[in-house]
Amino acid sequence: MKFSIITVNYNNCEGLKRTIASVTSQNYNDFEFIVIDGGSTDGSLDVIHKNAHHIHFWVSEPDGGVYQGMNKGIQKATGDYLNFMNSGDCFFDETILGKIASKGLEGDMIVGRDYHFNTSTKKGFSTILPQRISMLTFYLQSLPHQSTFFKKELFNNSLYDENLRLVSDLKFYIQKLCVEDCSINFIDDIICRREPDGLSLSMNEQRLLEHKKVISQFLPIGAQKDYQSLSHLDKSTLYKLMQQCEHTKARIWLTYCIKIINRLFIK
Repeated sequence: MKFSIITVNYNNCEGLKRTIASVTSQNYNDFEFIVIDGGSTDGSLDVIHKNAHHIHFWVSEPDGGVYQGMNKGIQKATGDYLNFMNSGDCFFDETILGKIASKGLEGDMIVGRDYHFNTSTKKGFSTILPQRISMLTFYLQSLPHQSTFFKKELFNNSLYDENLRLVSDLKFYIQKLCVEDCSINFIDDIICRREPDGLSLSMNEQRLLEHKKVISQFLPIGAQKDYQSLSHLDKSTLYKLMQQCEHTKARIWLTYCIKIINRLFIK
């Protein structure tokens, strides 16, 4: 199994150093490393030059943003599976690619977990993965993109939507998993150690607006209202609820409990 690791960077010199180190330290050798830089002016180009012997392809030129950079990387990739480990994010340890290869999985996507670590508080948490995929997964949030390995063929007829600045990966997941019914393998391994989300308030507002816009492209307003009601539950509880609804006995007990709650709290 050959991997293509694609790193997009723009003026994040220190983050790029960490990402390159985590990629080049992998103890599995069947991968190519692609770095797409958006024309950085902060010393990132010097870092790329110093590590050029580890990089199979790189370019540094102005572009239209992170998704255009990722699309450039896709077009250069020759691996069986693609992973987007963008500047500042790192593989959790040096065994990750070897672990993935040894599992012998063949899903269109292989999805592990992110580890979010805050260096200031010295605290962290890992991603909660759903038991199964549905539109509700993407109404709530998305899947951990840095911890996903995508089959190269998924990009043969579609790339990331460059008109979106922040949630094109969300749109890609929905199209492939909910519309085209591509296959997915969830694994419990932590794949990526992520930097804290450094988006400004205005960027977070834009992300929410883009998220809503994408959901509206796939869901009629009535369905969105149903999902809005379900989203009042926290993500962990909701995923457990969906899992239990698959079992007849659990479903009977859930129905009974809901009736009791309704009598206690609804007049």
